[in-house]
Amino acid sequence: MTVAVENMHEPGGPGGAGLRVANISGGSFTGDRLSGIILSGGIDWLTARGDGVTLLDARFVIQTDDGALIAMAFTGKRHGPADVMAALARGEKVDPAMYYLRIAPSFTTESRPYTWLNGVLAVGTGDRRPEGPVYQIHEIL
Repeated sequence: MTVAVENMHEPGGPGGAGLRVANISGGSFTGDRLSGIILSGGIDWLTARGDGVTLLDARFVIQTDDGALIAMAFTGKRHGPADVMAALARGEKVDPAMYYLRIAPSFTTESRPYTWLNGVLAVGTGDRRPEGPVYQIHEIL
């Protein structure tokens, strides 16, 4: 899954809890059982804690190639050495093995071919690229 984000807003927050909010403007996903696009209108909340961990909270709608709509939400954490996190903040490409980026997505839909997603427990790994994050999402069997 490749996610396009834009218009980062930085309302900040109390010491140790700086908030940044970005619009999710699109993207795409492909997999063994479903593929499609990410619809614009989603949001990604990032809270930078004082201990160097960034908390992720994203919510958006995906549309499968056959037109089904699926709500997707995830929480997660991103952290790593200070120099690596600074490079990411500057928009540089960083080897994802140099930092930790994990998510726990959930899905909601009434589309019959995809109702199996409503009961899935999934996890994902991420790579925060300059053009936007890329996630590998896996169902826990």
